[in-house]
Amino acid sequence: MNPNPTMSGFSSAITMLKNRRVEASAPCRVDSGGTWDIRSMALPMEAIEPVTLNIALSLRTRVVLLPFEEGMVKVSSEGFPDTGAHEFKSLPFDSTFGLFYAAISCFGFHGLEVRIASDSPSKAALGGSSTALVALIKALSKLAVLTGKPPLPQKDILHLAYYLEDSTSSGKCGIQDQAAAVFGGVNLWRWQFGSRRVPYERTSLLDRKRQQDLSEHLLVAFSGKSHVSARINQGWLEGFLSGKTRAGWIEANRIVRRLAQSLAGCKWERAAGFLREEMEVRRDITPDALIPVTHKLIRQAEQAGCGARFAGAGAGGSVWALGEKKRIQELKTIWRSTLAPIRGAGILDCWVEPIGVR
Repeated sequence: MNPNPTMSGFSSAITMLKNRRVEASAPCRVDSGGTWDIRSMALPMEAIEPVTLNIALSLRTRVVLLPFEEGMVKVSSEGFPDTGAHEFKSLPFDSTFGLFYAAISCFGFHGLEVRIASDSPSKAALGGSSTALVALIKALSKLAVLTGKPPLPQKDILHLAYYLEDSTSSGKCGIQDQAAAVFGGVNLWRWQFGSRRVPYERTSLLDRKRQQDLSEHLLVAFSGKSHVSARINQGWLEGFLSGKTRAGWIEANRIVRRLAQSLAGCKWERAAGFLREEMEVRRDITPDALIPVTHKLIRQAEQAGCGARFAGAGAGGSVWALGEKKRIQELKTIWRSTLAPIRGAGILDCWVEPIGVR
């Protein structure tokens, strides 16, 4: 008879982790056409082929698995208060680290500690929590391999990451953050949630050499102000579902497609123009995405002949700019001066990351 029936079917990670280090990492992203990756927006509008463009960044999030107490799980992350350890049989999926507890529960491991560290600032609107989740799933898959299970392929990691996050967010989660973290590179994603096979079609826009070229035309900065995407996205969804802002969303989708075509052709100045166009539509349909400092940064980019946009749901977080090399270098000086008085703000030293989760 099992002395602890509540742990039946689950596995202790202590022995497996005692003499080996299991870790994984994944890149964060900037994006254009975000929010269309939320199922309740994209599914009713499949006729217009909703898309999101994202660019993976070299700012990676790293996850390390370590042995811990039998029957217990602990998760810690830089920039967040220590929440202590929890019993595996009652992991709080609705807590700060609930998303990660859900992933650990899904794999059925206990007796482990998860440590998360990121190259990007916390709550910077660069897809941080989703990136950490993808890295954690990869690490847990590596741990599962030690028990004789096959490793999870990329598509399965994305599938699991999206549905775990969607289930713990009551169906209001998008999939683009996890997608960028899994595959890396520069991609245009067409959302097709009505498909029985996969909810997306991925088009890689640039090979590695051209991704290096794009890095010289790209600038990313953190405003020093953290954001909370769930609250912002809820308002945008309400406007879309009611029909009040839908026409604007459709126009933004058209612009993002043209932006993707320009990037694929390495037409940087033209691409910057389309980024300005999308931002103009976003000012109308998502005005709460901008706070004074990000509004100023984007205006400075536009005045310098570049295009710029808030990352993710905005309302703080990061902004990114695109333009000719000379203009980007000039903008870097301008942004650095603007952000200098703001604690924690500054230019983020990064480039396009061709490699996804590993």
